[in-house]
Amino acid sequence: MGTKKILKNKYYLYMTEFFAGMSVMAVELGASRLLAPYFSSSQIVWTIIIGTIMIAMALGNIWGGKSADKNPDPDKLYMRLIIAAVWIAAIPLAGKYIILGISALLVFAVNSNLLIWAAFLACMVIFVFPLFLLGTVTPSLVKYTVDSLDDSGKTVGTLGAFNTIGSIIGTFVPTFVTIPAVGTSITFLIFSGILLVLGLVYFISTKAKPVKCGVSVFLFLLCSIFGSAGKFAFWESGLLYEGESIYNYLQVKEDEDSVILSTNVLFGVQSIMKKDDSLTGMYYDYALAAPIMAGVPEKKDPSILVLGMGTGTYARQCQRYFEGVSVEGVEIDQKITDLAEEYFKLPEAVKVTTYDGRAYLNAVDEKYDVIMVDAYQDITIPFQMSSKEFFTMVRNHLTDDGIMVVNMNMHAEKEGNINQYLSDTIASVFGAVCTVDVENSTNRVLFASEIPDNMDAFGARVRKIEEQELKTLMEKVEGSMEPYEKGGYLLTDDQAPVELLGMEVIDELIQDEVGYYKQVFKEEGIRGVLESF
Repeated sequence: MGTKKILKNKYYLYMTEFFAGMSVMAVELGASRLLAPYFSSSQIVWTIIIGTIMIAMALGNIWGGKSADKNPDPDKLYMRLIIAAVWIAAIPLAGKYIILGISALLVFAVNSNLLIWAAFLACMVIFVFPLFLLGTVTPSLVKYTVDSLDDSGKTVGTLGAFNTIGSIIGTFVPTFVTIPAVGTSITFLIFSGILLVLGLVYFISTKAKPVKCGVSVFLFLLCSIFGSAGKFAFWESGLLYEGESIYNYLQVKEDEDSVILSTNVLFGVQSIMKKDDSLTGMYYDYALAAPIMAGVPEKKDPSILVLGMGTGTYARQCQRYFEGVSVEGVEIDQKITDLAEEYFKLPEAVKVTTYDGRAYLNAVDEKYDVIMVDAYQDITIPFQMSSKEFFTMVRNHLTDDGIMVVNMNMHAEKEGNINQYLSDTIASVFGAVCTVDVENSTNRVLFASEIPDNMDAFGARVRKIEEQELKTLMEKVEGSMEPYEKGGYLLTDDQAPVELLGMEVIDELIQDEVGYYKQVFKEEGIRGVLESF
């Protein structure tokens, strides 16, 4: 009788549908944040996540419908909700280890598209099962809510509406509320807890399965205690800051001479501050050639715009070496700007606008002597900031003798690589393009202008530099700089496959790095690999 009583309350069944839909979307968004530090948050990874989840939901719909027809026992549905809840609660605790374990195994088994295969298999292992279980909710609830064929359309429509509304809320709440406020791990636990409560309410009302309910609560509490405090970079210690924003996973760490920002665990340094204000040894230093090319030291009220401000590494350097220069930046992630002020001594004179770089250029009329393009989304430039249309917009915001400088962070030898696409696209817009490879790095810095003899003028200006450290570096840049001859590769707003091109380079870099260990594994097995570390 207890079961019949709670099932007669259609509002409870509608709430089950509502929170199931909400949890599916919350888990999907949580999945993107869980995977981002290891595989990026590119369109490719999003495609894998969405495709995997749709597979799980479709299979759940099919199996749930057959199960409801064969054995319409609501105990089974609500126990599936509890199992899904416990599984989702375990994701913050075990997910990162599963991701790294799968990646480590695939390193020795896959020769191409490693990141794609690793992301796909990680999604399959971590997310398919709980979302398959959630996929059984709708067909099961239809069985309990449809009283007769006369109102079946209305009832099924109402269930669908509750599921859709829940999905909408489950899309916005994690992105704008829970992930920025309490992080991905707690977000998983919040929605896991909601599903667990739904199941417990049912079984408490029917006075059934008390042992299983008690075990599920115990496991949830265990996952909450050990999973809520987990870190993405669990091998790191002594971080100044670790947290999440709407856009990024963020960590700030410090060593004897530097403070460093990383926006993804496995993809290096995004911003750096040298404590003694010296040069960084990175591409920022090479990019200082742009103000010299543009004649900034000789100009009255020169201006520099940085698209992809980060914590202000380039802005600080420009202010240090070029007296009187005005520097402003555009950074899409307000949290990064907050960290810049707290940990990286961002100068108060540097104005930072929280906006997308291209949208910002669309909104302003100012012209600049130098525009630095350093806007990266994980491992690739956002497609809208890699196209011919975008670089035309940049050119139109430069003074007549202005310079655009672009950081290209992935060096590759393969014909048709991402750097060739970017360089050819830029060369189709600007009259003079030259590049220089950054020593001991995979970065390449590109300079573009409308001044044909820019390299000759640059050499003459280098010889006038009084600051010895900067002069020495600029002499190195001058000696390594090469004019770029335009090819036929082109990126446009309509077609800019930068993420696929970026994945190819990352895959190539990974294969180069693990080649030695593959050979050791082939000759000596896993013991040889472990002993080689």
